[in-house]
Amino acid sequence: MTQTPPVDDTTDGDATLETTLETPLAERVEAILLIVDEPIALVALAASVHAPVPAVRQVLEALVEDYDGRGRGPRRGFELREVGGGWRLYVREDHDDLVADFIGGQAPARLSQAALETLAVIAYKQPVTRGQVASIRAVNVDSVVRTLLARGLITELFADSETGAINYGTSDQLLQHLGINSIDELPPISPLLDDGADGFEEGMIR
Repeated sequence: MTQTPPVDDTTDGDATLETTLETPLAERVEAILLIVDEPIALVALAASVHAPVPAVRQVLEALVEDYDGRGRGPRRGFELREVGGGWRLYVREDHDDLVADFIGGQAPARLSQAALETLAVIAYKQPVTRGQVASIRAVNVDSVVRTLLARGLITELFADSETGAINYGTSDQLLQHLGINSIDELPPISPLLDDGADGFEEGMIR
């Protein structure tokens, strides 16, 4: 009696993974993931790449396996994680210190005016999202927020459970630089502002 040779499930799985990653859809998904500063929801990601949600989900799962080295290639120095209902690329925790040292070494000794203004908004409005800071300053603050994070002056507090937006606050390192014990010791900002200045609305001013 002729026996049917066993099926190599691992080979089939690798072939499926490779096929998924070689599609133009995978390239479009990666392109969006590379530029987002906050986790992007699956539905929003699917809309941005003009593809069905199930297809995008399949690509995300394949990318996770590929970056983690569960496909045919090595593990990458970054990973794709689902956080707060959205997807975003992150440096692997193993390399956090390395990246922080590199960015810190590239950072200028003094903060720019834009960085100081953004830091002030975060200090007085925290917890606050990047979008809220941008609305108050009326400019894009993506690069400035990255600089403040790299300098250790602000920190990610939590992700909004509905939108996935990261809420930022000041760090203990900033308090040490300012010589204060808590943000409650920050000077009142109201006397320093003209009426209606810079988008600080009632309820935002200490």
